[in-house]
Amino acid sequence: MPARRWAVGLATAVTASVLSLTGLAGQAQAADVNNARNGGYESGLSNWTCSAGSGTTVSSPVHGGSAALKATPAGQDNAQCTQSVAVKPNSTYTLSAWVQGGYSYLGVTGTGTTDVSTWTPDSASWKQLSTTFTTGGSTTSVTVYTHGWYAQAAYYADDLSVFGPDGGGGGDPAPTVPATPAGLAVSSTTSSSVSLTWNTVSGATGYNVYRSGTKVTAVTGTSATVTGLTASTSYPFQVTATNSAGESARSATVTGTTNASSGGGGTTLPKHAVTGYWQNFNNGATVQKISAVQSQYDIIAVAFADATGTPGAVSFNLDSAGLGGYTVDQFKADIKAKQAAGKKVVISIGGQNGTVSINDPTSAANFANSVYSLMQTYGFDGVDIDLENGLNATYMTQALRSLASKAGSSLIITMAPQTIDMQSTSNAYFQTALNIKDILTVVNMQYYNSGSMLGCDGKVYSQGSVDFLTALACIQLQGGLAPSQVGLGLPASTSGAGSGYVSPTVVNNALDCLAKGTNCGSFKPSKTYPDLRGAMTWSTNWDASAGNAWSNSVGAHVHGLG
Repeated sequence: MPARRWAVGLATAVTASVLSLTGLAGQAQAADVNNARNGGYESGLSNWTCSAGSGTTVSSPVHGGSAALKATPAGQDNAQCTQSVAVKPNSTYTLSAWVQGGYSYLGVTGTGTTDVSTWTPDSASWKQLSTTFTTGGSTTSVTVYTHGWYAQAAYYADDLSVFGPDGGGGGDPAPTVPATPAGLAVSSTTSSSVSLTWNTVSGATGYNVYRSGTKVTAVTGTSATVTGLTASTSYPFQVTATNSAGESARSATVTGTTNASSGGGGTTLPKHAVTGYWQNFNNGATVQKISAVQSQYDIIAVAFADATGTPGAVSFNLDSAGLGGYTVDQFKADIKAKQAAGKKVVISIGGQNGTVSINDPTSAANFANSVYSLMQTYGFDGVDIDLENGLNATYMTQALRSLASKAGSSLIITMAPQTIDMQSTSNAYFQTALNIKDILTVVNMQYYNSGSMLGCDGKVYSQGSVDFLTALACIQLQGGLAPSQVGLGLPASTSGAGSGYVSPTVVNNALDCLAKGTNCGSFKPSKTYPDLRGAMTWSTNWDASAGNAWSNSVGAHVHGLG
């Protein structure tokens, strides 16, 4: 995007914010009217002109009413749609619209003073753009416009208004208080959240959600998730519709009951579990089919999903050629067989060379939708997050909660951060784990390929020892994760990592130290964690290359923790 246009948009947005703070761009006065015509696109494109035939009206998505504008940029056309609006000279007006989709711009020209505009990058949900302008001494009409950006995705616009003194052009009527929402229902629950949906209300620009008579959130769409709830508890919910004219009466009450607490997802897993990464490629380790993975592994993480050209979205391509002709049908059948034996199979996202980036609402939605699609296609039980090039806690949380709302309470979510990612609860990985604690299965931090790190006692420990494992695990255990959400990740052999391999005996001693207070090194935790989840290795293939020495020893030890 040209830097000049970007800067102008930013300056305009900042100016509008300052005016709002000073009260100059506040709510329209009682005598003000909406001077725009057909701003809700209920009459098609009447009163609107769109460049190069780029505009049309659609019935979904809409912000209010039954229609919205969809305009699609192509080539050198940015899909600009304009309308001439009658105004009064020497008057101040507020221009606003709701937008969604690709890059969206809102602006006005011909003001006789300073023409203004504002914009937003692509948005997966409706977002309001707003700015103000003042007309010159002889200005009686202005041109308002929306447009996208060259070669970008289509944008949607709805409920455009130009509020200010009546210009005499006959604008849209002032809104009325919307009707009460109908169809309120509970769509899903977890141990700490309830998700709600309801029907669209014509003319509404937003909705308020009430729990036990108290407003808990406001949204622009027809769904919401209320979090921070207590497990195994029933809550009453109501919803209202809002617009600039006011708020509707509250809807009929529905009751949502949270699930019993499970200390995270994956309630059918054994109390103590072993995770192993299965390689969808041949790098010199034993080539395996899923059916050949040692039975000690309770969670098999298929490594890896592939990034696509769509931000946040992933796909999976079985390396049939590299795996000796392993077919997709065999792969799916093997997953089902493992599940029938009580195992879980998840798709892992990332790895050392992973390029998946989830850093805005659109990419978060793309991630959730694509992972859920892979779960349906291949039968995966969930997802493993192994993004070693950083992540955004806000949008990764959003993505995983969206996935959970689709997949339900049986979803398995595992994470494999590097040691540096879990040194502090302020780190994005740690934040994400805590944000999704109610749906998180286990964090198997990688205690390898690491430099020296701080333990929970503030001392520095080097990899390759019992103390390195226990003192660093202590940070997670004291930082808010449940013991059942903490596992120790180690390479299965010296070939499985560049550094950090320790013998299965060292892993087992660290497990005993944390769970029972025995076999510790110089560091001994202040308390024991008998519910510690277990251990993870990279990889089942390298384990097989070494005669399954790691899983035979560590797997049996994990399952014998009690």
